[in-house]
Amino acid sequence: MATKSASYSDKTGITLVVGGTGKTGRRVAERLQAQGVKTRIGSRSVSPAFDWDEPNSWDAALDGVTAVYITYAPDLAIPGATDAIRALVEKAVQQGVQRLVLLSGRGEEEAQACERIVQDAGVDWTVVRASWFAQNFSEGEFLGMVLDGAITLPATEVPEPFIDVNDIADVAVAALTEDGHAGQVYEVTGPRMLTFADVAREISQVTGHDVQFVQIPKDSFAQAIAESGAPDEIAWLLNYLFETVLDGRNAYIADGVQRALGRAPTDFSDFVQRVADRGVWSTADIAA
Repeated sequence: MATKSASYSDKTGITLVVGGTGKTGRRVAERLQAQGVKTRIGSRSVSPAFDWDEPNSWDAALDGVTAVYITYAPDLAIPGATDAIRALVEKAVQQGVQRLVLLSGRGEEEAQACERIVQDAGVDWTVVRASWFAQNFSEGEFLGMVLDGAITLPATEVPEPFIDVNDIADVAVAALTEDGHAGQVYEVTGPRMLTFADVAREISQVTGHDVQFVQIPKDSFAQAIAESGAPDEIAWLLNYLFETVLDGRNAYIADGVQRALGRAPTDFSDFVQRVADRGVWSTADIAA
């Protein structure tokens, strides 16, 4: 792999991290700040605020910004995401942004449409196209299931190469701060394929308590999500992911982490051990 210089991070501009309080954004911001990069968190809870639903807020958030890490919550597959990405990219370029790094998803036509918007922006761009997050089981949608001892989902035996979001953050930061990543689509995955049953088994082995995978019909899952009071877009997204994306189209390992960083991605077992050591899956809370 070619050696990449870090000259870009020496510039005086600000890097905006859209979604800077989310799973990847928080880690990207922490890494940038540790490197001494001027960093602005893009969130509704900070000042200047960034709100996807309030485009008028974007001008202040983009003031003085030369690079942007773009994440769209909850997912680029959500209806309306393409229009929002296009509007932000156009405004960012108008205000002098020179580099765009987009977090995208594998196997989603809508996400790939957003990628093309970034690629056609006329500035340096990098796409980080990620597999399912390992952290969904430790700080996301499936944490409660793990704590209850039953990962209850409509997943089949189709495997997924779950990615540690720390690897995603490392790739994004490299793309934001180093030369040599422009024009790259980094498809990032973990190094192994695992089914949800495999995930439950590995968590059980490390924690010493039984965590089962329980496959349920898609209709039952959709009904349970609706009855849980989850926002409509979250309910739509979860149903979409299990009905469409987890159909085998992404059942392969990609080399994005190696190409971007020159190292192997984190194995799921290392992620599980690290999370267990922090007490996130406290044995007092996991059903035996």
